[in-house]
Amino acid sequence: MAKNIQAVRGMHDVLPEQTQSWQRVEKVFQQVLASYGYQEIRLPIVEKTELFNRSIGEVTDIVEKEMYTFNDRNGDSLTLRPEGTAGCLRAGIEHGLLHNQIQRLWYYGPMFRHERPQKGRYRQFYQLGVETYGMAGPDIDAEIIVLGHRLWTQLGIRDKLELQLNTLGSKEERQHYREKLVVYFSKHIASLDDDSRRRLQTNPLRILDSKNPEVQALVEQAPALMESLGDESLQHFKGLTQLLDEMGIDYKINCRLVRGLDYYGHTVFEWVTNDLGAQGTVCAGGRYDSLVEQLGARSSSAIGFAMGMERLMALVEMLDEESSPKRRSIDVFMICVGDKSRAVGMVLAETLRDQLPTLKLQVHCGGGSFKSQFKKADKSGAEVALIIGDDEVANGEVGVKSLRIQQDQNNMAPKEVGMYLEKALDIARRDGRSF
Repeated sequence: MAKNIQAVRGMHDVLPEQTQSWQRVEKVFQQVLASYGYQEIRLPIVEKTELFNRSIGEVTDIVEKEMYTFNDRNGDSLTLRPEGTAGCLRAGIEHGLLHNQIQRLWYYGPMFRHERPQKGRYRQFYQLGVETYGMAGPDIDAEIIVLGHRLWTQLGIRDKLELQLNTLGSKEERQHYREKLVVYFSKHIASLDDDSRRRLQTNPLRILDSKNPEVQALVEQAPALMESLGDESLQHFKGLTQLLDEMGIDYKINCRLVRGLDYYGHTVFEWVTNDLGAQGTVCAGGRYDSLVEQLGARSSSAIGFAMGMERLMALVEMLDEESSPKRRSIDVFMICVGDKSRAVGMVLAETLRDQLPTLKLQVHCGGGSFKSQFKKADKSGAEVALIIGDDEVANGEVGVKSLRIQQDQNNMAPKEVGMYLEKALDIARRDGRSF
C-alpha cells in the first residue's frame, strides 16, 4: 500500500471551518484600508534573487539561510518572495509610481522562508503588507500606526497588543552607532554566543535583538542609540510621539527595537503580544527611505508595515465564542426528494440567488431519503430548510421549515419563498443566530 503524501514540513492547509474566520478578518482589512485611501497591488510570488540580495542585505539570516532560491531553465536565479516590501518597491519603480508621486498601497498573499516551524510561524505564511511612498514627515508614520490600531479595534484584539516604538536615525548615525557597538561588544566577546559573534562583524545592531539571557544582560549595558542621533532625527521621532499622544494611542519606547532587515531607518515599530509565547510580534514595520535609491530609483520617502496572518489568526481565535462567533457557512438547505423535484429545486435555487445575492443556499445533490437529507440539513447549520418532493411539485408548492426554532412547516408558492427567507434571516440576525 502506497504511503499517503502529506504537506511539506512548514506548509499548512487552511480548512473550510477555518477559512470563515480568515475571510472575516480579510474583509476587515479591506474595509479599513479603503477607509484610509489605500489601494491594493498584486505582486508576483517569484522575483529575481538579486532583488532580495540588494534590498534585504546579503548578510541577513533571510538571505543567508532562509530563502527558497532556484535556477530556472534559462539559468536565472529566482527566489520565492520571503517578504513583500522589496517586490512592491520594485513594481513601483518599474511602473513609474514613485517619482514625484504619493502612493498608499497594500498587498496580501503567501511568503516563503525556510526557518524552523513553530506555533504561528510557518515556511509558507500569508502576509498583509502596507506601503507608502513620497511622504517624509512624521504624520504618515503616525497614520499607518493609527491604521493598525483601528484594525486591532475592529477585530476585538486591541487590548491584547502593545505598541513598541524606536528610532534608528539616519544611515550615517547608525554607522557611527555600529562602531560604538563593535568596540563595546568586542570587550565582552567571550560572553557572546555564536550568532552574536557572527553579527558583530556583519550587523552588530542585531545583537540588541538577541534572545540569549547572557547576551541580553550585556545589551542592557550597551551604548544607547539615542545618544548617537542628531537633532533632525530626534525631532522627527518627537513629532511622531506627539501625534500619537494627541490621538490617544498608547505606546512604549523600546530602545532595543532594531528590526531584522537592513533597510530600516528612523521610525521602527512593532505590535507585540504576550499571548503567543515566544512568537510575540504580530505586526512590524518602519521607515525605509534609503531602499528606494538602493534599488536604482531617485531617492524617495517610504514607510510601511507587514503582519503574518497565521500569527494574527492565532490571536483572534483565542477570543471566546461570544466575542468571536463562528460564521454560519450556509443560510438555507434545500431538500429534493424524487425525480421530478431535482430540476424544480435547481431552477428555484437560481431564482432565489438572483433575488437575494447575499443568500448562502445549498442544494442537496446525490439523492437519498427525506430522513437522511433532513439530518444533513440540520447538521449543516442552516437556519431554514426548503423541501421539494413529488407532492410539492404536483401542488406547485415549496415546504419551508425552520431548523433553529420550534415552528410548524409552511407550504407556499415558489414566488413567495424569497420574501419569506429575507424576513426569516433578518429575524435570525437580530436574534444573534447569524452573521
